[in-house]
Amino acid sequence: MTTDLSQTTTDLYERMRATNPLVQCITNYVAMNYAANVLLAAGASPAMVHTPEESGEFATIAGALTVNIGTLSPNWVEGMIAAAKSANTAGKPWVLDPVAHFATGYRQGTTTELLKLNPTVIRGNASEIIALGGGQSAGQGVDSGDPVEQAEDAARTLATAQKAIVAVTGEVDFVTDGTRSVRIAGGSDLMPKITAMGCALTALTGAYVAIAPDQAFEATVAALANFAVAGEIAAKSANGPASFMTAFVDGLYTLDAKTFNANARITAQ
Repeated sequence: MTTDLSQTTTDLYERMRATNPLVQCITNYVAMNYAANVLLAAGASPAMVHTPEESGEFATIAGALTVNIGTLSPNWVEGMIAAAKSANTAGKPWVLDPVAHFATGYRQGTTTELLKLNPTVIRGNASEIIALGGGQSAGQGVDSGDPVEQAEDAARTLATAQKAIVAVTGEVDFVTDGTRSVRIAGGSDLMPKITAMGCALTALTGAYVAIAPDQAFEATVAALANFAVAGEIAAKSANGPASFMTAFVDGLYTLDAKTFNANARITAQ
């Protein structure tokens, strides 16, 4: 990892934990509890506010908004759009997680509407990003059927078109703003065995961009590195997916800046 990027991500890690940013998480039913616990352990404050009667108002209060389309319904979509519009008006960053957006026409239409609202960061697996970039993916439902490296060109194209940061997560993560690109290694092969892990990462990305909206690229890299380091540490004591879930939350909570800096594996491209 370059010295400058190493210091920046470590500084952002320390600032996020010291700031305890409030993150509005519009996420799916499966992910709510785990995503909230991940944010709390990492040092942020989650608010699972999604109904249109208050989501727009709350987005002006939160440091950042995250939108995950995992379990859609008309009421939730209305809340997502209201929150994203309010976040834009208030100058707050927001993160889009286009879960299986290619699976149905309803998901495709919802994602198209949300992309028009200019998310600060788009985080997805390789298949989701390839499809968003106009390519043909091998994804099946929420599961990626493509390697991260196959999505890198699509990620750059999408980042340029949307003027957003695009994060492709998998065995080795990839982050780009269309010009700059980095890869983040780490984590564990147990992560895909746990539902809501990616959703929780989207929420954590929101925590980082909340404290550094003017450094959205670096903040996204720091969030993914935070996740990867905690996952690698958790894997050392886990016996399987269930124990890994506990070890991962504990790993986020006990992680310190020195350990983060020593173990983050970030490579600029």
